[in-house]
Amino acid sequence: MTTEIHQQVTINAAPGVVYQAFMDEKHHSALTGGTSKIDASIGGLAEMHDGQIIARNLELEPGQSIVQAWRVAGWDAGVYTLLRIRLEPAQDGTLVTLDQTGCPPEMTEHLAAGWDQRYWKPMADHFG
Repeated sequence: MTTEIHQQVTINAAPGVVYQAFMDEKHHSALTGGTSKIDASIGGLAEMHDGQIIARNLELEPGQSIVQAWRVAGWDAGVYTLLRIRLEPAQDGTLVTLDQTGCPPEMTEHLAAGWDQRYWKPMADHFG
């Protein structure tokens, strides 16, 4: 079973706006419908989806990329994935490239579907 997720989607908004949707807790909460607490600094902690997802910011380039150590709260202690999100200007807004590695094999399919359900579809609806 695979332990990697690779997805690309175009969002109808500028890269800086898409970055803010991920990294600003008010925007993130409004977009996803769950409570978010996000410290948008290097080393900062992010708790999303009412605490179901926990991440530590490893690298941040506003409007360009997000790299996090990312986990589901219920996973065994010390189990993290590496999440890389790249944002590139595109003709129709922003090309978002997501690469998530180190996923528990039994969770990879569920996580991949979650990105579509919890992010790509709400962003498409929100940004039209």
